[in-house]
Amino acid sequence: MSTFFVTPDAITPPTIRMTGDLLHHLRDSLRLHPGDSLTLNDGCGTRYRVEVTHITSQAIDSRIIDQQTQPARRTSPIVLGQAFIKGDKMDWVIQKATELGVAIIVPIHSTHSVIKPNPERLEHQRSRWERIARDAAQQSERWTIPTIAKPVDLSQICRQYASAPLKGILAERSTGSSLATMPLPPQDHQHPIVLLVGPEGGWAPDEQRLAQEQRFLPLTLGPRILRAETAAIAALSILQSRLDVTQEP
Repeated sequence: MSTFFVTPDAITPPTIRMTGDLLHHLRDSLRLHPGDSLTLNDGCGTRYRVEVTHITSQAIDSRIIDQQTQPARRTSPIVLGQAFIKGDKMDWVIQKATELGVAIIVPIHSTHSVIKPNPERLEHQRSRWERIARDAAQQSERWTIPTIAKPVDLSQICRQYASAPLKGILAERSTGSSLATMPLPPQDHQHPIVLLVGPEGGWAPDEQRLAQEQRFLPLTLGPRILRAETAAIAALSILQSRLDVTQEP
């Protein structure tokens, strides 16, 4: 069974209480019964194996059987800066990026984005993306849920991650470095690798210039022109594969 996230205030050793959406999902969809066991995660580095002791319409109570601490990170966290793309495609990128272990996802306002989000609805949309990320983190049995940052302009994210040891911008039809073969910096769990992916229409020339002036490397995935959502997942898959190979045993 997948791991499920609970808030730290739900944990009062030796018990954990589940309420809200998680209660309804476990009770009504998964048909959980007293005596069943499951894994709960506080999202802060501790995972609990529990046994359900009591179920009501208000809560599921459980008893902690044992617990584990998250292993120390040995690779650099990945930050994905994704320019806004059409709604369901953005949802898909957030879901798959979560499954692939991204630490932070930053939506970016860009010139060629087909979607121009209504500022009054951005917080509602961000809450929806957080739910998508939480569900994907549960399904993929992650220890943590990625942070969905507030949307920013390209210049803001470039300044925010100016000190990152590896920061790149995917640019179609470029002569940039290949993400599959370029040298990776020494892995440091405190300093992220930052990857910027454009919208359906690609980055505007002035956006590419801005990023490169801020020392973001132009990166390529090869000669084919990929859809924005495909490019994001392909790039993350390549990067994660290389990080797993190069990390210390």
